[in-house]
Amino acid sequence: MKTEWFREYSQCLNRDMEFKVYGHAGEPILVFPSQDGRFFDFENNGMVKTVEHLINAGRIQLFCCDSIDQESWSESDIDKHHRTYMMEQYFFYIVNELVPRIFEINSYGHGGQYADGIITTGCSMGATHAANFMFRRPDIFKGTIALSGYYDCDLFFGDYHDDIIYRNSPIQFINGMSYDHPYVQMYRDNKIVLCCGQGAWEDDMRRSLSRMRELLDYKDVPAWIDFWGYDVDHDWPWWRVQFPYFVERVV
Repeated sequence: MKTEWFREYSQCLNRDMEFKVYGHAGEPILVFPSQDGRFFDFENNGMVKTVEHLINAGRIQLFCCDSIDQESWSESDIDKHHRTYMMEQYFFYIVNELVPRIFEINSYGHGGQYADGIITTGCSMGATHAANFMFRRPDIFKGTIALSGYYDCDLFFGDYHDDIIYRNSPIQFINGMSYDHPYVQMYRDNKIVLCCGQGAWEDDMRRSLSRMRELLDYKDVPAWIDFWGYDVDHDWPWWRVQFPYFVERVV
């Protein structure tokens, strides 16, 4: 399996950011780490190995990025306005800086031809990011496989609210979209998988996913909403089962 590691300066974040690429060709999949995680967590938790056969066959190419959750989503002691500012800077980093690099690197395995979009994925907070980016920019991200995500900012910011919170809370901004919003039609054309278990540590995620199902059903978006069993916990052993299961059916 071909692997490449990159460390590149981000103008949006004023620092070096790292990412790692697995594979030589195939559908580009952007992988967000779980809460406060790093680009290497997906590999270290055995997730890359679960789809190694698809990577080697040139069906998919994984791009595992870094997060800045400790400065935005997670750190409750930092001023909330600064947290949301950093949250939005991270959005700009991904969309304006990392996405062009993903398309460029992926094109090397396709004779210079750029992909028609990127699929996002992640587990827990990684799923929150994966879904948020896809729903915010369905023109760039043509699908998502979000495992055990939470799709609102209230869990992290309590009663605090501003425009950036709204823009990063799919439950809020999808609810605020009209039925004929152009993004809604893009959602209908995208491949959307939102999954969570019903076991330990999944209560908040199950509640959030239920609300997402209501919103998407109301707008006739044919998302694959999947609740796994009461033995399915919010943890890596189950994500290692879910990830290849969905990738093989979506790609």
